[in-house]
Amino acid sequence: MVPLCDEAFALLKSLPRFAGSEFVFPAIRGGQLSDMTISAVTRRMGVDAVPHGFRSTFRDWVSETTAYSHEVAEMALAHTITNTVERAYRRGDLLEKRRRLMDDWARFLREGHPAGDLVPIRAERI
Repeated sequence: MVPLCDEAFALLKSLPRFAGSEFVFPAIRGGQLSDMTISAVTRRMGVDAVPHGFRSTFRDWVSETTAYSHEVAEMALAHTITNTVERAYRRGDLLEKRRRLMDDWARFLREGHPAGDLVPIRAERI
């Protein structure tokens, strides 16, 4: 399960569905899109980025500007737990925490500031 913000859900609902395809974003010849397809799109858009860079940006944002735990961030990125003991004890999906995280991420993308209230430490100089 992947929690989506309202904007992402509305966008996905508005997309045309392709008969016979189980994919939301199918490849032209069927099947799933390759990593190279997404790289080609960013190149054509003139964006100096690679797809993995978007995931890295998200991970940095979570670590540097929020109080979400490492586990919530890693689960949001669908990273595999490599430690076998930790994997054996982790049974939950952290769905509600991931839902709040994705709402905060959407707010950050929309408004351009860290999640939560910002309180200035110093008074503005006049």
